[in-house]
Amino acid sequence: MNLSKAIAVWILIVIAESIHGTIRQLFIAPMIGDMLSRQVGVFVGSVIILLISWLSARWLGAKTLKNQLQVGALWVVLIVVFEVGLGTAFGYTRERILSDYNLAQGGLMGLGLLFMLLAPALGAKLRKVG
Repeated sequence: MNLSKAIAVWILIVIAESIHGTIRQLFIAPMIGDMLSRQVGVFVGSVIILLISWLSARWLGAKTLKNQLQVGALWVVLIVVFEVGLGTAFGYTRERILSDYNLAQGGLMGLGLLFMLLAPALGAKLRKVG
């Protein structure tokens, strides 16, 4: 696994997801509500992550399933740290932040993290890398 390339792609994902999140908060949430917009956002975000994973699969150079899962695991750790840090910076309570990960409360971020873990492998498979 090339750590600098994996982090560079993760930064691209964060930028794309930040734009997506801003659009969602400004235009979608007022129409359908905050929680539903966050739920829909997990699926839209997964498509964005898959697209970036597919586009970057050859450049990443993670040719084995093990390397692809290592990249995905790195992305998951980085995104959780980023999300918790951003939520804290925005003044969200711990309960609000964790609600996104609680399936019983309708939070689907856990599924999104699972998808993120697998995205480098899926992107490589679709791109026929390895």
